[in-house]
Amino acid sequence: MAAPGIQARFACKVGTFELDVDLNLPGSGLTALFGHSGCGKTTLLRCMAGLQAAEGIMRVNGDEWQNKTGSRPVHQRPLAYVFQETSLFPHLSVKRNLMYGYKRIPQSDRQISFDQAVEWLGLSRLLGRMPEKLSGGERQRVAIARALLTSPRLLLMDEPLSALDQASKLDIMPYLEALRDTLAIPMLYVSHSTAEVARLADHIVMMDGGRVVAEGPLQQIMARTNQPFGLEKDAGVILDATLSERDEQWHLCRADFGGGHLWLRADESLMIGHKIRLQVLARDISLARSKQTDQSIQNLLPAIVDEVAFEVSPGTSIVRLLAGQTPFLSRLTSRAVHTLALEPGQQVWMQIKSVAIVD
Repeated sequence: MAAPGIQARFACKVGTFELDVDLNLPGSGLTALFGHSGCGKTTLLRCMAGLQAAEGIMRVNGDEWQNKTGSRPVHQRPLAYVFQETSLFPHLSVKRNLMYGYKRIPQSDRQISFDQAVEWLGLSRLLGRMPEKLSGGERQRVAIARALLTSPRLLLMDEPLSALDQASKLDIMPYLEALRDTLAIPMLYVSHSTAEVARLADHIVMMDGGRVVAEGPLQQIMARTNQPFGLEKDAGVILDATLSERDEQWHLCRADFGGGHLWLRADESLMIGHKIRLQVLARDISLARSKQTDQSIQNLLPAIVDEVAFEVSPGTSIVRLLAGQTPFLSRLTSRAVHTLALEPGQQVWMQIKSVAIVD
């Protein structure tokens, strides 16, 4: 029996651009295809869907869609594809748009019910509206629900938030998080936004020039000092934490993780015991050789220097630290690293502003 997960090996040429990838991805959760524009993310997604001719292999949880001798046509691949543009039928209501694909799936093959899709994407109040009466975020939620109602075995999303304004992006994010945590099918999500990837992905594939340059669980890849996007302004680590305490007077909450706890700005919608995901950026962590209590920063965490990547760019160095077994990155001037004489094995104190932590 074939192993569960997604096996994708493709080689193709589109004009002067060449794609050559070999991937083994998780069979559930959300995998982000990440990289700069033109790196091959959308081409890879189109190969998986069968929209781009390519030599290779494609298997989804044991079901073979393509091999060296043949390839299933697009309409025979049990997948759904969500594009940047929603392409809703303008003459049909939201409900009729949703029913369009749903009623074409034999009842015995339906894995997701109409009511489930409506609930997951928060569409109950919109069913009677026409697409022209919807906001950009609402239209994209309808497009995702319509895709899910075809009961796909693989959900492909090609930068589904890129056409939305910031308010619409913030509105739709909780729905995408809920899908990630609820759906039993794998989701592949194309993005060049570090913030989207940090909030949504379980697994990440970093691409450059049609090749895979890094791939693995999000938290491991983001915490590497030698990954190709480590110097971007949003470089940092991702933490899974649990809300454990509120300070009502100062509107703060405490989040516990494997290596300690962090105080951050309170979110009134979150309850004690709620699981949250935090992003701590490398630029927001300063280091001290001793505990500095006579200052404004609320989060002081002991850590061990694990690795020092000195002078990764002119005047800049990256320090990888461990708080318990939890990795962090700190981006410092090379002069600061030299002045503190930082080297692996040293104990230091991380200083992290509460207002800088992204949840």
